[in-house]
Amino acid sequence: MGEANQIAITLPDGSTKEYPFGTAPWNIAKDISPRLGREALAAKVDGHLADLGLPLKQDATVEILTFDDEEGREVYRHSTAHVMAQAVQKLFPDVQLAIGPAIANGYYYDFDTREPFVPEDLAKIEKEMKTIIKADLPFERTELTRSEALDLFKKLGQSYKIELIEDLPEDVQISIYRQGDFTDLCMGPHVPSTGRLKSVKLLNVAGAYWRGSEKNKMLQRIYGTSFPKKSLLDEYLFRLEEAKRRDHRKLGAELDLFSIQEEGPGFPFFHPKGMILRNELENFWRKEHKKQGYQEIRTPIILSRAMWEQSGHWDHYRENMYFTKIDEGDYAVKPMNCPGSILIYKNKLHSYRELPIRMAELGLVHRHELSGVLHGLMRARCFTQDDAHIFMLPSQVKDEITGVIEMEDDFYKLFGFDYHLELSTRPDNSIGSDEIWELATDALREALEAKGLPYKVNEGDGAFYGPKIDFHLEDSLGRTWQCGTIQLDFTMPEKFDLTYIGEDGQRHRPVMLHRVVFGSIERFIGILTEHFAGAFPAWLAPIQVCVMPIAARHAEYARQIEKSLDEKGIRVENDTRNEKINYKIREAQAQKIPYMLVVGDREAEQGTVAVRHRSEGDQGSMPLVEFEDKLLEEIRTKSY
Repeated sequence: MGEANQIAITLPDGSTKEYPFGTAPWNIAKDISPRLGREALAAKVDGHLADLGLPLKQDATVEILTFDDEEGREVYRHSTAHVMAQAVQKLFPDVQLAIGPAIANGYYYDFDTREPFVPEDLAKIEKEMKTIIKADLPFERTELTRSEALDLFKKLGQSYKIELIEDLPEDVQISIYRQGDFTDLCMGPHVPSTGRLKSVKLLNVAGAYWRGSEKNKMLQRIYGTSFPKKSLLDEYLFRLEEAKRRDHRKLGAELDLFSIQEEGPGFPFFHPKGMILRNELENFWRKEHKKQGYQEIRTPIILSRAMWEQSGHWDHYRENMYFTKIDEGDYAVKPMNCPGSILIYKNKLHSYRELPIRMAELGLVHRHELSGVLHGLMRARCFTQDDAHIFMLPSQVKDEITGVIEMEDDFYKLFGFDYHLELSTRPDNSIGSDEIWELATDALREALEAKGLPYKVNEGDGAFYGPKIDFHLEDSLGRTWQCGTIQLDFTMPEKFDLTYIGEDGQRHRPVMLHRVVFGSIERFIGILTEHFAGAFPAWLAPIQVCVMPIAARHAEYARQIEKSLDEKGIRVENDTRNEKINYKIREAQAQKIPYMLVVGDREAEQGTVAVRHRSEGDQGSMPLVEFEDKLLEEIRTKSY
C-alpha cells in the first residue's frame, strides 16, 4: 500500500507509480502521455474491464485500452450500439429495446417494433446517431438494487429489460448507463462520452428471435460498425463489398461449381467442374495421408441407436441428428465419423507393437441445421469431414499431436493461409471424469508449448468427449475461418472398452485422437473460392487451359494443341465458337481459367502458342512443348 491518501498503480510494463487516492484510469492515461489520454477508451483494473472514470481506491494493476486492443474495440462498438438504440428510441418512441452487444467488426441491437425497419429508416437513424455523437453526451454509470432497477424499467415501459432483470438474483447490484435522456441496462464499461465515437455506419436489418429461440417473438436486428477514423471505416466497407464479390454462392453459380436446389435445402449438388476441384483436393489429401502412415477406411452412414447411445451422441447431440427405422429397430444417420472408426478398431485384437494406428476417412455426415442458419457450402446439412482417428499408447500422445500440428501447418501454407490456434476446454455437457479431462487438456497444452506456438484458451468450448485445439485460418480479406481440429479423447476408448495387449501380456486402454484438416471438404471449397475469388491456382482449376483459334482455318491446329495437352493430363477446353478473339478472352477470364492459348496463322506456321495469363496478361509466344513443361511444373509444385 502506498502512503496515506496515495495508491500504487502497476502498469503493464511492470513499472509502479503512486497516485492520489480516487485517481481515475483516465488521469493515469493522460499522465502516461497526452496521446494515450486522447485515445483511451476503457481500462482493465486488476484484470477486470472498467470505465475510465472509475475512482481507484486501492493499489491496483491498470492497463489502458485503446482501439488497437480487442477489448478496447468491443467497448467502442458496444458504446456505439447504445448510441444507435438512443437514436432509434428518439425516432420511434414506441420501440421496445432488447439487447445490443459488440460483435466481430461491429455491433447490433435488437428492437421490437410495430413495423419492420426499411433502408430509409437506417439512413435516418444513422443521421440521428451523428447528432448524438456531436452532442458529446457523457456515459454515466449508476448501480441499483434489483427492486430499484425493476421500478425504473417499469416506468420506462421496457418489457424485455424487465424480463432480463427478473432472471437475476435478488441480492445482485444492477448497473445502468445513461447518456442524455437515454437509459439502458448494461454491465459496461463504456467510452467516456458519445463524442469519442467518430465514424459510424449502419449496414443492414435482419430478423432475430428473442433470446435465440424460435419459440419467442421475432425482433428487428440492426447491424452496424464504427471506427475512430473514416479511412478505417472506408477500408472496412471496401472489404465488405469485396466479400460480396467473392461470395462463394455467387461464384459457385457463375463458375458452374455447385448449386443448392429447392428439392434439397442445405444439401449441396456438385456439378462436373466442382467435382474436378473436389477430387483434386481429395487426391492431394489421400497422397499426403499415405505419406504420414494413415490407412483410409469407409464406414456406414446409418448405424443403430444402441451404438449412438453407447457413444453419448444420443444424449448429447440428438437434436442435431436424423433418424430412421429399419426392421422395426431405431437407427440414426451419422453426424460424426468417430464411432465407425472405433468399431473398426474393435473388430480385432491389437498389440502395442501396432500402435499408433492412424485411420483416415472422407466420411459423409448429416446434421440437422435450422433453415435460418444455412449458408451455401459454409453451413450445410450434409458434408464430408476429412476425419482421422489415431489410436495410440499414452507414451505416444505428445508425438502424435505434434505430428498432426505439423501436417496441418503444411496443408495451410500450401494454400497461403496464416492461422492462429485456440485451446478449448471442458464444456458443461461433457462426459468423463475430472481427472481424464485434466490429463487430456494438459497433453494438448504441453504439445502446443513444446512447439512454441502461441494460443488462446476458450474456456468451456471443447467437444462433449474431450478438449480440442482449433486452427483458425485467415483468408486474403483478413477474415478467419475455423477449420482444423485436434481432439484428445480418453473417454470413448473407455465407453467402447477399447484395448490393446501391452508388453506385459495384459489388456490396456489406448488413447484416441480425433482430427480434421480441411474440416469439411464442402466448407473448405467455399473458403478457397472466396480466398482466391474463384481464381484457383492452376493445379486446382477445373479448366487449366483454354485454346482459342482466331479463325475457322486455325481450328485444326487448335485441336492438335488440345490433344497434346489432354494426353499430358492437362485439363483443356477448346473454344471453337465463331466469335471475335477478344470476346473469347473476356469469357475465359470471367471463368477464371489460368491460361489462354491464342492461335492464328503465325502460331500454326511456327508450331507455337501465344500465351495469356488470366491476371498477368500477354506472356508472349513460345513453343507448345515449352508451355506444357512450364504448366506441368506449376501443377506439380502446386504453385499459386
